[in-house]
Amino acid sequence: MTTSGPVLVIGEALIDIVEKEGGSVEHVGGSPANVALGLGRLGVEVSLLTQFGADLRGEAIEAHLRDSAVRVLVERAAATSTARARIRRDGSAEYDFDIAWGGFGDVALPPASVVHTGSIAAFLEPGASDVVRLIRAAGAAEVTFDPNIRPDLVGARGEVEARFHEIAQLSTVVKLSDEDAEWLFPGKAIGDVLDAVLADGARLAAVTMGAEGAVLATPSGRVRVDPVRVEAVDTIGAGDTFMASLIASVCESGSADLGRDRVAQIGRDAVRAAAVTVSRAGANLPWARELAA
Repeated sequence: MTTSGPVLVIGEALIDIVEKEGGSVEHVGGSPANVALGLGRLGVEVSLLTQFGADLRGEAIEAHLRDSAVRVLVERAAATSTARARIRRDGSAEYDFDIAWGGFGDVALPPASVVHTGSIAAFLEPGASDVVRLIRAAGAAEVTFDPNIRPDLVGARGEVEARFHEIAQLSTVVKLSDEDAEWLFPGKAIGDVLDAVLADGARLAAVTMGAEGAVLATPSGRVRVDPVRVEAVDTIGAGDTFMASLIASVCESGSADLGRDRVAQIGRDAVRAAAVTVSRAGANLPWARELAA
């Protein structure tokens, strides 16, 4: 799949330290960095504006992203952030974070038709306010957003909810996990959550539900997408893979209206891509050639 762009992703890049029985292994991670990686592997022209240290882990991040055709724009941090992931028996992950997310100075943004952000970068100050400023400054036709809420990191609930809606109101595409939906809209049904996201102004909203598939919605209707059954190794990067596929589909569709058939295809492509990532260790997102095979 070769798609148009360019896309600018703004957000954290870090090292996932994945613990399983018998030891640990380090992988490049961070939700926005994973999304950028996935886009590069799908053939989308993509840049990542991020922060990491001038250290060995930072060098590993930069090399890994560039190997997947991502242009890396770095605001240097004192050290590279980490997330320690403990893999449960069902393949899901529990995280402990050592994160720093600072402000951005004057940044020369590359041209972009799509800007994406989410996760820690969208909520953790002092950098989060600058992320919103940069989204506004970019003036992209499409803004995509995945809150990927980390409750222990993002601050008081009221502040997080306000920031979510602030970015959602700038966004044309918003994706949440079912865990995000429950945290942001406690007690609400998935349909009501999608309605709330669309009311903020998105033209496409999605909620992923792990092994139960996903639901996608536009102002004119919604589509349920069945899961692709695979043997789960771990779920790290699955939601980011879904998001990268959504963005690639938006690039491919351009400004065209998203009818039911097109939305269903977008959802199937995203679920299938995420299933590939779940079937292997770490945030190892699929290449276009793998999805075409």
